[in-house]
Amino acid sequence: MNNYKELLERYDTDELIEDLKEYGIVLDENQVCQLLKYYEILLEWNSFMNLTGITEYKEVIQKHFVDSLSLAGYMDLFTVHTVIDIGTGAGFPGIPLKIAFPHLKITLLDSLKKRIGFLNHVIEVLELSEINTVHGRAEDFARPDQCRESFDLCVSRAVANLSTLSEYCLPFVKTGGMFVSYKSEKVSEELEESGNAIHLLGGFPAKRNDFILHGSDFHRTLIFIQKQKKTPLKYPRKAGLPSKDPLC
Repeated sequence: MNNYKELLERYDTDELIEDLKEYGIVLDENQVCQLLKYYEILLEWNSFMNLTGITEYKEVIQKHFVDSLSLAGYMDLFTVHTVIDIGTGAGFPGIPLKIAFPHLKITLLDSLKKRIGFLNHVIEVLELSEINTVHGRAEDFARPDQCRESFDLCVSRAVANLSTLSEYCLPFVKTGGMFVSYKSEKVSEELEESGNAIHLLGGFPAKRNDFILHGSDFHRTLIFIQKQKKTPLKYPRKAGLPSKDPLC
């Protein structure tokens, strides 16, 4: 990313650097440049396809980058090696996690081919290694002949109830691994209602962290679900059922 050092002259990065320190993250100059270039690519592609409704620089920094990386304040990511991001969309949280923690081997899964094209472009321009994209549905990619139960960590910022997300995500997690769901505030009822589904899928709610994203008024909850045992092979059910008829 040496060709992009001039990015540091175009943007104020003080808030980004300070906010990330709150979560124990210190980025070098190249990593900061990678985030800035990611922002510019996001804006460029967002002009002709729907990637995000958030485009103002400070908002993208807070609500996409810092939010994605806030996980580091509540989990030791240096003990994690393999990660899958389900319903990654424009690459959140997977790409910021890869930039900040280059040792991670990351898979980005999304059902929309156009978004996969965007993600592949970002990966190429930022010169990221050991990160790949998958075009498809979680229900299909979680089959035993694909990548079932092969990741230390599954993350998702997708908008869905926790029962549905757990059916999509837990089948990918190794026994002993973790699924982390990024949620907004007021999730207590949702967490309670998903308890039986999480148990059926081989997990249990290990902890939750509620906080206001540093430097903002953005409420966030991270729900950590530990994988205790293998997920029964009948889950996830066929395409569409986890969202249309959530486990209860």
